[in-house]
Amino acid sequence: MAAVIAMLEELRDVAPLTAEGAAARFTAQEWMPGGKPRNGVETSWDKDGVGGWIQTFASGAVSVSFAVWIRDVDESGYFDDLEAVYEQGEQALADFLPEIEESSLAGHLVEAEQTAADKDEFIAVKKWTLDGRILTAGVIQQDTDLPVMVVVALEEPGAA
Repeated sequence: MAAVIAMLEELRDVAPLTAEGAAARFTAQEWMPGGKPRNGVETSWDKDGVGGWIQTFASGAVSVSFAVWIRDVDESGYFDDLEAVYEQGEQALADFLPEIEESSLAGHLVEAEQTAADKDEFIAVKKWTLDGRILTAGVIQQDTDLPVMVVVALEEPGAA
């Protein structure tokens, strides 16, 4: 997950966090664009099998997220053993957290409290503040027929 850590380090220097600034950092770190421009800015990126996305909200806030582990649904459109898949995701998250917490970001991370919304949205989650922004790493499945993923997101406070 070195590519994600490197991007998070790069994004620390983008102030304010903008879609254009984030896209420039993806390009500088040699991520491949995914052909999903929005408002003239590439929003989908890939490097070493990791997907990255830039999302801009109506408020102007920007979130940059990464899918670092994905388990897709089976042929039936569901999982035969959903709890086992959740456990695999939780293990992938547990394996990834030390990479964040022991990286060059460590001196800038302050553990943050989980909100009720976090507990509803994530199967397992850990949050920090990083130089005034929110850094979240968690296991998520947004709908029963969608993949289970470990995601990492950096966003400005108040982004929804």
